[in-house]
Amino acid sequence: MTFLVLLLALLVERFSRWRLRLQQDIFWLKLLDRMEMNPDLAGAPYRALFRLVVLPALVVGVLLALLSIPLYGWLALPVHIFVLIYSLGRGDILNELRPFREAWQRGDSEAACLAAERDLAVEAEESLSLLRRVQGYLLWQAYQSFFAVIFWYALLGPVAALAYRLTALTGEHTTLPALRERSVRLRHLFDWLPARALALSFALVGNFAAVCRVLLRYLSSRETPAAKLVIEAGRAANEGQEEGLAGEAGLVTLDELWQLLVRAGMLWYVVLALAILFL
Repeated sequence: MTFLVLLLALLVERFSRWRLRLQQDIFWLKLLDRMEMNPDLAGAPYRALFRLVVLPALVVGVLLALLSIPLYGWLALPVHIFVLIYSLGRGDILNELRPFREAWQRGDSEAACLAAERDLAVEAEESLSLLRRVQGYLLWQAYQSFFAVIFWYALLGPVAALAYRLTALTGEHTTLPALRERSVRLRHLFDWLPARALALSFALVGNFAAVCRVLLRYLSSRETPAAKLVIEAGRAANEGQEEGLAGEAGLVTLDELWQLLVRAGMLWYVVLALAILFL
């Protein structure tokens, strides 16, 4: 069922707008507001994390356990799909990049900077570093929106995928410094393994030697941020990429990185299919 769910989720994510309809965080955000207004929980970040992340994941786990008994578990299929799609990242990376691409293509560096700041939350003092930051944005958003979620779903199921997304949402939306610190720390643990798995995938579908040099620096490090590893490995894998290219040539580097991500995604699906067939 795992591979079927991943295929259906990919089709929904790419070819329909159901993902936007399913990814409604309003009820969870109301729960977060209540946690932050509760003085007992405001000073107890681990208790708040339990209610915001662990408890919803446990409820989903119990529901799936109950639905997996009748009809050989097929009743649980819609819940698997819903949870996986909900756990994917918010927004559409390619649509978010479109205003920046249009401004960059016509050589309007000021408009490109404004579009990057408005749509991507990316800032840079000059256009050469701006392109590098946008490249990093593309790599990181693809990782945290798709690859990390797929990794945990394939490894531990929908409960782990949901826990990853709720942890990320907590770090992004909470106004409590202590809760944000704990959620960021928990997410760092969540990201350690899938970030290195993606970097290894970049080595297999890109510049193997260059990515291996990056991996050797960060493979055993517990403190290296996942974003730093993913971005450096992605740039190293794209062997033909040059920095500071203006106009259409600069956009080619973004297209090359996107194709790198597509190849890595295909590799993950192939490996998962082979594992299901032979293990």
